[in-house]
Amino acid sequence: MKRFVVAGSLALLSAAVAGAFAQSYPSRPIRILVGFAPGGAADITARLLGEKFTASMGANIVVDNRTGATGIIATDIVAKSAPDGHTLGVFALSFAINPSIRKLPYDTERDFAPITITATVPLVLVVTNSLPARTVRELIDLAKAKPNALSVASSGIGSSPHLTAELFQLMTGVRMQHIAYKGSTQAHPDLIGGQVQVMFDTVVATTQLIKSGRLRALGVTSKRRSAEFPDVPAIAESVPGYESTSWGVLIAPAKVPPAIIDKLNQEAVRALHLPDVKERLARLGAEVVGNTPAAARKFLREEVEKWAKTVKAAGITTEQ
Repeated sequence: MKRFVVAGSLALLSAAVAGAFAQSYPSRPIRILVGFAPGGAADITARLLGEKFTASMGANIVVDNRTGATGIIATDIVAKSAPDGHTLGVFALSFAINPSIRKLPYDTERDFAPITITATVPLVLVVTNSLPARTVRELIDLAKAKPNALSVASSGIGSSPHLTAELFQLMTGVRMQHIAYKGSTQAHPDLIGGQVQVMFDTVVATTQLIKSGRLRALGVTSKRRSAEFPDVPAIAESVPGYESTSWGVLIAPAKVPPAIIDKLNQEAVRALHLPDVKERLARLGAEVVGNTPAAARKFLREEVEKWAKTVKAAGITTEQ
């Protein structure tokens, strides 16, 4: 009986300490790591959240862009930071892809505490104007008629454009030659010029090229059409079940007290649904999510499994 009383007292004490810690949080500036350069969807999301956190929590927010290694550098910093809620990360689809193709200095499942999925962002299937295909079905027929005659560009091996293209090929049975560039913008001149014919790329990167007529959009990779391109069909309309969206996740190191995770979740979800934040993200082609920590963890686990299967089926290695 004494053991039960002691255990109960310790549990109550731990809860009280955690609650007090959460009430005093944040006690110093919060750093948000982003694994990509300023101006991208992850960076913009981090800065929007930082602005709203400052207003609601009185926190001084520092957005720290640590580029390189498809986000691994920034992700590792978060994994190894003190679990007190003062170091966070905003990461993207590469967070779920990297475990399948690279040796990581952290464990994606064990070393992080997801806070919320911030938003999902479709990619756009674009082709050079000299290609006769004007629909997804016509592209599939063209590629099947001449296997590996068409080339598909990406922003690098293991990037979301690369894996999105591989998933498309696996689900349609077509084969195209993969050409990896060091960033999507470096691929655009060759795509416009016809040296490569096909690419899956972000809404942000392709909007002006599509609207100016320099590239032709055939489809978006989300289940439904994008508000940014309402006249462009979803690829799923021609390839049932196809879906590949990039996304953002707000994440903390493992072992951050649950009370702080819950507080950050409440603040982030509130911020994401503010009209000005939703409008700014919509301009990136993003659809706000803002789910619970448990739902975010489930989503990440499913994404890791999905892309592991794609990588294995496509035979992708970093040495390609």
